[in-house]
Amino acid sequence: MLQINQTLISDLLIEKEFICDLKVCKGACCVHGDSGAPLTDKEAGILDNIFDKIKPYLRKEGIEAIEKNGKYYIDDEHEIVTQLVNGEECAYSIFSEDGTAFCGIEKAFLDNKITFRKPISCYLYPVRTKKYTELEAVNYDEWDICKSACVLGKKEKMPVYKFLKKPLIQKYGKDWYEQLDFYAENYQK
Repeated sequence: MLQINQTLISDLLIEKEFICDLKVCKGACCVHGDSGAPLTDKEAGILDNIFDKIKPYLRKEGIEAIEKNGKYYIDDEHEIVTQLVNGEECAYSIFSEDGTAFCGIEKAFLDNKITFRKPISCYLYPVRTKKYTELEAVNYDEWDICKSACVLGKKEKMPVYKFLKKPLIQKYGKDWYEQLDFYAENYQK
């Protein structure tokens, strides 16, 4: 375990290997789970402000769920999370012809309609963070739907923290990431 500033980082971010394999999993993390994607208070406000710009990218079912139940809700763990369609897939998910789930928010971002890429909890997956009074835990979340990502990551020798370089820098900054990278490079020595 490594501490950088106010974060405690699991060594599994260095030890585990991971590359999303959408061809195999078809974006299952957008479809399965106990609740929607965790949101920060700031991200909930952003969704309120940009909804009209992302609405054209969403499916009819997603729009209906959002208009009926809200853009987000408080789950059983008292977290703000994205709205779901019939208690299943994220209301912001869109699907390709082969059934692969993608993020409608990210599609609007990639089309330069908004400057918000997607919730950081989604961008960071399979890393999950949890705030405590003094510190924030940064952990690797192992989920059976990501087995193909672990196989691909192992094949390409891609540690989780390197796969997630951009989102980790977005959340914690370049200096934080460089400290993690330095630790990782010396971890096995």
